[in-house]
Amino acid sequence: MKRTILLILILALGFATEVANADFTFGMPTNLGPTINSSSGDAQPDFSMDGLSLFFDSDRSGTWEIWMTTRATKEDPCGEPLNLGLGESGGPCISTDGLSLFFHSVRSGGSGRTDLWVTMRAEKDDTWSTPANLGPVVNSSSYDYHPEVSSDGLTLYFQSNRPGGPGGNDLWMTTRSTKDDPWNTPVNLRSTINTSGWDGHPNISADGLALFFASGDDIVMSTRATTDDDWGIPVKLNLARPSSAWDAGPGISTDGLILSFCSTRPGGVGDIDLWQAPIIPVVDLNADGIVDSADMCIIVDYWGTNESLCDIGPMPWGDGIVDVQDLIVLAEHLFEGIPPEEPEEVNIDENDADSQVELEQGQILVVTLESNPTTGYRWELAETQESILEQMGEAEFKQSDTGEPPLVGAGGWEIFSFKAISAGQMTLQLGYHRPWEEGVEPVKTFSIQVVVN
Repeated sequence: MKRTILLILILALGFATEVANADFTFGMPTNLGPTINSSSGDAQPDFSMDGLSLFFDSDRSGTWEIWMTTRATKEDPCGEPLNLGLGESGGPCISTDGLSLFFHSVRSGGSGRTDLWVTMRAEKDDTWSTPANLGPVVNSSSYDYHPEVSSDGLTLYFQSNRPGGPGGNDLWMTTRSTKDDPWNTPVNLRSTINTSGWDGHPNISADGLALFFASGDDIVMSTRATTDDDWGIPVKLNLARPSSAWDAGPGISTDGLILSFCSTRPGGVGDIDLWQAPIIPVVDLNADGIVDSADMCIIVDYWGTNESLCDIGPMPWGDGIVDVQDLIVLAEHLFEGIPPEEPEEVNIDENDADSQVELEQGQILVVTLESNPTTGYRWELAETQESILEQMGEAEFKQSDTGEPPLVGAGGWEIFSFKAISAGQMTLQLGYHRPWEEGVEPVKTFSIQVVVN
């Protein structure tokens, strides 16, 4: 039945050539587990085009080196990782054909402190060749690392702290006309991509229309309409990152449906672990709880346009036109029930004091602060603008978990929950004091700036 509907719509409609970005969301990140992750640091995941080989760097041997794990099919678990024997190195990037492995290294024979290198093989079962330095045109006397090559092998993105950019670490790009030609002089991606802070770990999608990278503690994404266009303003990905952790090292799967990354978030095996999250296109176009003919009719209404709501294929961010690729994606989910979205939580604690948090309307802000009510001290909310942020019930107290039976007088945390109900800006402030001591200044305060979009 799905194919019949699909064919009828294909035959009935025409085509156009405009550009758009589709709507999509991320599933909850999961840890890749103890077979891949170690008790040390594991970072910079990069899957081969067929999704059967995973390259990453790890310091499990005492120094950062490149490791690889394989699996028989994409549904199978990955096997025990093997050291590639490239010595001290990191930031692996495997080419589309699986025959070139780009990486960074501090080995001798380079131009600077850390250089970009490549090792090659004639066939996938062959051993890797002696690494070759990418040369002084690409490398500098500074740190050059974390290479990422486009699917056609003609554009190389990397991270560098060389002078000439707006930040301490920036993304740079070099190109070549063919795979046999030398790389050209690198150019900085400038302020559209780079910030005055730390930007690195680039990773580009197979279609060349989405660029993922790390900026500060988060992973961000920039898109463009075609590979000839400039990159758009980056947006932070909603990966449910705890405020105490950082995410970095993104790696997007060939089909655009899985984002792998490294993180210090809790629940892992080591200090830095490899994680992944599914990328889910929004296919319930009218948000009625089911994917059905009504959603297909919406695609029909916008056929051949650049309507981002309907441009859901072949990648989740679309290809710039509402066409048969979008129908194929929708048909794969036809008649599925879509559960209503739960309000998204943003968690902050005392480490986030005096910072700014941005919320969308409907999001939940959870504030966790150290407290010990047995001393008489409690956190109390100062006057707030309830038209912007509304407190949800009373604060909850959670006692410290020491592994021992609860102790009388033990401290813990007070947990406040707020819901963003309208757009605006405000200061959220709480004071820690004894409620009966009127006119006495709190022994400590906590405040953040809240922006609700």
